[in-house]
This record gives sequence, C-alpha cells and structure tokens, in this order.
Amino acid sequence: MTHETRTRAKIGVLVPFTNTNLEADMMLMRCPDTTVHFQRIGGYDVDEIPGSDQMAGLGASDISHDLRMIGGVRPDVVLYGCTSATLTHGSGFDAQLAQDIKAASGAITFTAAGALVEASKALGVGKVGFASPYLGEINVQAADFLARNDITTVHSADIGQTLGNYGQGELTPDEVFDLACRADHPEAEAIVLSCTDMRAVEAVERIEHQLGKPVVTSNQAMMFALVRALDLPRHPGLPGRLFDLI
Repeated sequence: MTHETRTRAKIGVLVPFTNTNLEADMMLMRCPDTTVHFQRIGGYDVDEIPGSDQMAGLGASDISHDLRMIGGVRPDVVLYGCTSATLTHGSGFDAQLAQDIKAASGAITFTAAGALVEASKALGVGKVGFASPYLGEINVQAADFLARNDITTVHSADIGQTLGNYGQGELTPDEVFDLACRADHPEAEAIVLSCTDMRAVEAVERIEHQLGKPVVTSNQAMMFALVRALDLPRHPGLPGRLFDLI
C-alpha cells in the first residue's frame, strides 16, 4: 500500500459554525500530501436571518481563541472562511483582518473575500456577473467591495428568497448552476459566486461549459490563493479555468 506523506503543507481553515459545505469543498480540492484542519467560529445567532448586521458582527468578533486552537497544528496557511463577514466591512477591514490573523498564527493568510478579488485579477477580468444566496443589502455591499478593487459588477442575481443560516448550505449544485446562469451578462467576463456555504465548487465546470467564461467561487478562490502561495501542483480535484493559471 502506498501512503501519502502528509508533509507538503498543513492548511488551517476557520469555518462559521453552521457552515456545512466549506469543509467538504476543501477536502474535494485538497492537494495530495497536504492536510486540512478546521476550527469552527461563532459570533452570530443561528436563529437570525444572516443579514448585513449579523455578518458584520461575525467579522468583528473575537477569534483569538480560535487562532490558538488552529495554531496547534502549526499551519502553513490559515483561511478565513466567511466571505460576507468581511466584505460587509469593506476592503480595508478585510485586509487588516488577514494581517492580524497572519501576525497571530505565523501563517500565510487569505480571507474568502480577498481571495475572490485575487482570483478575479489573476484571470484579468474587470467586469463580472455576481451571484450569492445573500440578502439584497449584502449583495450591494459585495458589489461595492469588488468595485473598490477595480472589479465592476455588471449584473447581479440572488436566490430570490430569504434563506436562514442553514438554508444557504442546503442549495443544490443544480440550483447554484441556475443562479449562476441568471447572473450572466454579455459584458461579464467572468461569473463570481460568493458564499463559502454554497455548493458552487461542484457546479463550476458545468457553468463554464454552459456560459463559455470562467467562474470564481469563494472556496475555489481560497484554494487557488493557497496553491499559488505554496507552489502546489495542479491535480484533478481543482475545478475550473482559474486553475489553468497554475
């Protein structure tokens, strides 16, 4: 029997405690010989609808305990796995949080929101179609976040219903595919799918085949950022045109 070395890299991921898909996506995309380690974070009320105030509260919550816990594995990279928690505060907050996590953990750090920007810029796109399962206010904030990073949202689509903290994760890949197609626009150079609890990774290649343009998702973008940072090889579990850049 051949065994993985498990020595290539250790990846730490901070996961909102009701999120049911980020961990699964990370394992789908994990590079051989790496290990992925998760720490669940709180800072929000599971019974509230995840609007702007709740997500901003999550972003501002104290994660010092969580960083101590994930620090126990001595990670090479730490991912902050909630997109809306930082984009609701803006680019400056997002960048500062990444710096703070890096300082506390000693690891390379990427946020989900920052990774969306990094991936879009790596693809050379300046105009995107945007989709998410968020409430409308967060979608407006997301468009502003992208705009402040020189990425214009030419069309936006939401799920068309109010989803609770578990509802976002219960969307099927087929529903995500339909949502992405509604976000498309003739001027859009790529489709951005925001939310670490949305099953977008499984739909990436089908969407790209249908629309003929690249797709960037929160979880895929974080994996892209760490693969580039650690100089990891491409493997079959990495979906989409984004990883053609590796």
